[in-house]
Amino acid sequence: MAVAPHHLAASAARDVLAEGGNAAEAMIAAAAAIAAVYPHMNHLGGDGFWILSRPGETPVGIEACGPAAAAATLDFYREHGVTQTIPPRGGLAALTVPGAISGWDLAHRVAQAWGGKLPLSRLLEPAAFFARDGVAVSESQERLTREKFDELKDVPGFVSTFLVDGQVPQHGARLRQSAMADTLERLGRVGLRDFYEGEIGAVLADDLKKAGSPLSMSDLAGFNARIVAPLSTKLSCGTIYNMPPPTQGVASLAILGVFDRLGVKQGEGFDHVHGLIESTKQAFRMRDANVCDPAYMACEPASLITDAELERMAGEVDMARAAPWPHVARQGDTIWMGVIDAEGRSASYIQSIYWEFGAGIVSSSTGVLFQNRGISFALDEKHINALKPGKKPFHTLNPAMARLDDGRLMVYGTMGGEGQPQTQAAVFSRHVLFGRDLGEAVAAPRWLLGRTWGAQSITLKIESDLDAGVVAQLKAAGHDVELVASRNDMMGHAGAVTLSPDGRFEGASDPRSDGDAIGF
Repeated sequence: MAVAPHHLAASAARDVLAEGGNAAEAMIAAAAAIAAVYPHMNHLGGDGFWILSRPGETPVGIEACGPAAAAATLDFYREHGVTQTIPPRGGLAALTVPGAISGWDLAHRVAQAWGGKLPLSRLLEPAAFFARDGVAVSESQERLTREKFDELKDVPGFVSTFLVDGQVPQHGARLRQSAMADTLERLGRVGLRDFYEGEIGAVLADDLKKAGSPLSMSDLAGFNARIVAPLSTKLSCGTIYNMPPPTQGVASLAILGVFDRLGVKQGEGFDHVHGLIESTKQAFRMRDANVCDPAYMACEPASLITDAELERMAGEVDMARAAPWPHVARQGDTIWMGVIDAEGRSASYIQSIYWEFGAGIVSSSTGVLFQNRGISFALDEKHINALKPGKKPFHTLNPAMARLDDGRLMVYGTMGGEGQPQTQAAVFSRHVLFGRDLGEAVAAPRWLLGRTWGAQSITLKIESDLDAGVVAQLKAAGHDVELVASRNDMMGHAGAVTLSPDGRFEGASDPRSDGDAIGF
């Protein structure tokens, strides 16, 4: 079974599974396809993070996030008149190496170690077809193109790539990306390292230089994704896994670790929602004080979520009153996808260009859209995430996986910047801790503390169809509540797949997205 926030990506993964491919092979096909069909949310010029597992073995992570360019110094930005914050669009925003393609390469090696036989060209074929033949523009792509047009229209390559007949494409219009199709077909023929070391890499470096980016060919050629050990936390129901820094995976683990210690017995009531919100505050404070490129951290990431630390944070939660807020929130646009195959091998994957349309720069001859992940760096050299050449930026991206005590395997996740840990906690707690149907757990009204993509306020946003009595209790407890429309995509595009010991699959895709959960 496969789940993705766009049905064509889920179909691409399903077809690979039907041909005998394994979960890692299916996810590569989905990752390429989603870049072609959901280009406002992710693309070839972004980053990615994987958690891969097979029965009887410790899960492994793939960290496919690129560092800052060698030339991306504080002096470089000062020389360009930038002293406060890195511009969010254009060449100065594209300052980190796009790591996603290298992650596909490493995942393909894992897939082959699992016995995979499908050639890379087959895995990239659906994406190349979608890019060349065209796909129907989604409602969110039309809306975000229109909303962000003024800040993107002058960025090199954007208008020629993402407008149709010179206009913002309407929902349902056909968008073709022929240069992207050529790139995918070439990568399938000559290998994914061509993106970094070959002809494609040379073209990318040249186009980036023309756009004013500090990235160079040597930055691209020097990058390789790497295998890392996921972090884990033992809950009363099983063990949950997530990615280590520079991602906020430690916060996602902490939210559920703290909440599990609060003793909440029933879902959907005040204690459930309030408990998760207050657990989120504890986790985010811990994250913001500690998490950055692990090479620059003052502590071991696992030390932040020991039993003692989780107990301490749980002890700070007042189950009757809201703790003071706000804090500086982080936004981001992303996709999450999950696959479990017939042998119980799984892939939980997240791929992103950070903001909608990333830096906005498109290499016209390759069709590659570049991320703006590097804007999360601070230009204050005393800041925990201060910009330095070769340093990795903080990432909101964090795919999740769980091995439950009842024998079930679960992959789950969402897009949505700050909302990712919160939505993960809502879906997991509803389904696993309180027994709600998986589809209902994903679709049910959600909440979001702070800012996420498309929203700047730092209130507690609650979908309007959440129980009115619970909303009233939250307000009375001191939460700064803002009601928003139901099934609002600011709440993320969540999804999950589970496999039971008896071989039964369950999957759910978020009605807030254009996705599907497909099995056979």
